Amino acid sequence: MRVNHVGEVCAQALYNAQLLATRDPGLRESFHQAAREETDHLAWTQQRLRELNARPSLLNPLWYAGAFGIGWLAGQVGDKVSLGFVVETEAQVERHLASHLDRLPANDLASRAIVQQMKEDEARHGAQAQQAGASALPAPVRWAMRAAAKVMTSTAHHV
Repeated sequence: MRVNHVGEVCAQALYNAQLLATRDPGLRESFHQAAREETDHLAWTQQRLRELNARPSLLNPLWYAGAFGIGWLAGQVGDKVSLGFVVETEAQVERHLASHLDRLPANDLASRAIVQQMKEDEARHGAQAQQAGASALPAPVRWAMRAAAKVMTSTAHHV
């Protein structure tokens, strides 16, 4: 659950940075709505960590700063690229959450409910970004994003 919580910390940073970077009022509202939903996810994962007597990642400020920088950079390149970044990010998150559901114990209904709802919301965010005109990101960018996500999830699991 700590890794999922880190993901939500990063989602807050990404959407807030992209919201600040866009000049399109409709897109700004879309990013704002997604950020509100990610705030719910953050609260759910924080509460679940408490229930499991677990702590959040000690590196959350670093994760937030890095994700904010990436989101700001994507937003500065342009709205279509920023939306493409959302599509790729949410696809990666959705795959992570699906694999987490596969590994969760069947009797951990509370965690399963949280992860399932987050997975559905992330898929919707990605689909909305695609419909809003996202550009496909070049393969090297997608690979770099996957590598960075692997480092983050592996580190956050322990620290």
